[in-house]
Amino acid sequence: MLTGQLAVVVPARNEEDWLPACLAALGSARDHLLSTLARTPVSITVVLDRCTDGSAHAARSIPGVVVLAGNFGSVGAARDAGVRVALARSHALPGRTWIANTDADTLVPQDWLVQHHRLASHHDLVLGTVRPTLTADNAERWRLWSSDYVPDDGHPHVHGANLGIRGSTYQEVGGFAPLTADEDVDLVRRAKIGGADWVSTGQMQVTTSSRTIGRVEAGFSTYLRMLG
Repeated sequence: MLTGQLAVVVPARNEEDWLPACLAALGSARDHLLSTLARTPVSITVVLDRCTDGSAHAARSIPGVVVLAGNFGSVGAARDAGVRVALARSHALPGRTWIANTDADTLVPQDWLVQHHRLASHHDLVLGTVRPTLTADNAERWRLWSSDYVPDDGHPHVHGANLGIRGSTYQEVGGFAPLTADEDVDLVRRAKIGGADWVSTGQMQVTTSSRTIGRVEAGFSTYLRMLG
């Protein structure tokens, strides 16, 4: 199905240090898509959940970003609020609106939205991969992660930092549940049970923070910490 609009949703909780780079990367990906497919609009929605730092200011560092702030209480509820606002503001019907999910501590490549658009033509759900940053003090942890992680097509991973879903599919399965962790795994499970046409691809990779103290328990940062 042809995609009429791409809607990017980014939840954030006290991410003033990461948001500017995250949104700059998304802005670059948006510009690249528009230079490739000029008639495909892109929206970016940042959901600020209980932020007490400068995240609100950082969220407005890229023109045209919709900022939604509230006391959502969980990453699942924040993601869901962002998706529903994005769908309500979309210029296309839900079946032709593609929701591209990422995280505030993540950098997407320039062709990220082009890849989403390409895969959305044939699928209702797309699962990408992640790559944590390599720093001077985490080389051993990065090596352990690399030896255990499958980055190829057909991989078994689910990352809210790199997940695309058709708007109508999202609505049909009930959206992200208000979970404090694994809200992405839960959504994907329900979408698969509901018969969504899905694909896990190694061609769409994002770079995410290698921090070991994150914003949610049982998240990717916890997994990296356990490797150590």
